[in-house]
Amino acid sequence: MLVAFSHLRWDFVWQRPQHLLSRFAQAMPVYVIEEPECGDHQPGLRIAEHGGVTIVTPLLPPGPNGFGPENNQAIQELITPLFTERIAGTVSPILWYLTPMAYGIQPLGSEPALVVFDAMDELANFHGAPACLREQERALMAHADLVFTGGPSLYRSRKAHHPAVHCFPSGVEATHFAQAANGIARPPDLNAQPRPILGYYGVIDERLDVALVDAIAAERPDWTLTLIGPVAKINRDALPRRPNIVYYGQQAYDDLPSYLACFDVAFLPFARNAATRFISPTKTLEFLAGEKPVVTTPIDDVIELYGDVVRIGATPEGFIAAIDALLDESPAARARRVSASQQIVAGSAWDAISQRMLTLMSESISSRHGTISMPQGKDAGTTHVAVTMRQEKNAA
Repeated sequence: MLVAFSHLRWDFVWQRPQHLLSRFAQAMPVYVIEEPECGDHQPGLRIAEHGGVTIVTPLLPPGPNGFGPENNQAIQELITPLFTERIAGTVSPILWYLTPMAYGIQPLGSEPALVVFDAMDELANFHGAPACLREQERALMAHADLVFTGGPSLYRSRKAHHPAVHCFPSGVEATHFAQAANGIARPPDLNAQPRPILGYYGVIDERLDVALVDAIAAERPDWTLTLIGPVAKINRDALPRRPNIVYYGQQAYDDLPSYLACFDVAFLPFARNAATRFISPTKTLEFLAGEKPVVTTPIDDVIELYGDVVRIGATPEGFIAAIDALLDESPAARARRVSASQQIVAGSAWDAISQRMLTLMSESISSRHGTISMPQGKDAGTTHVAVTMRQEKNAA
């Protein structure tokens, strides 16, 4: 059994937590404890099933939002009865923390088989981050058995602080996004916009360089700039508004390839600030899987991981020049770019990433408890992990 604590809602943008945890659920029971909803209701739990994952949302009276010292004890008391029968006499849970602010919450009376910290972002650098977040992370790092990081920058910032830090950059469902290059039906309203169409999808928040978007739109009024995704933690009135900038709001993960198919160029107009210092955007691989040319601001992880197949623009002028170059790309140059991109995509499958994580978790449990004997030989670990976790699922 794996119990994850997430600061992100399951029905928010489909990203790293959903990709990994839904795959883990094929091997063992997975519960996701979301941040609490604080409002005018009695304390309790809202429970829903999503593709084999059980989503648990604590409901608390009015008060401070989120995980943290003010709410964690109440959350622990609420979730303990849910797990009492599931844990007693069978299995110890793997605790998977996506945020240090939830550290310390676990079903009362249980001893975790393993504690994992999946550091997917530098949350302390985000606007409105709790003052105690760094202290909470130090405590979590001190007790975690494994630390996974969402990119090389996060890995380098953590590797000296824990003996078992492993770098797992984002992955991709290649066949899903390859539909963008294979004749998938396109949204008529977007497809009818003036071309070329520059497209971005993802959360629209403090990480987006709105001044850059505005400058590109002003300089090239014949281009359509499409921004797809929910607006979070910034004032909507601060977003640039021009006739050639189109906002589409959040779209379902299943529909993203249709929108991606409309892009002539995919762009990553990220700001260079504290919130983007350690990001490794999942969407980069999705754009590449859809065979789209990509232009990005100089984000360290994007350059390190995909610099050979994306173009960089550090200023509005440089960004526009990079887009112009891609729009004038020769068929031979395009073929070389797509071929190199597909090689990167082929080595970045979420299925493979999740299996490598499962192997590391199984090995760590074995070294701690001496209960699992890992077989030797190529690919043996992956097969054995699946069998072991399925046995646990049956026991639970």
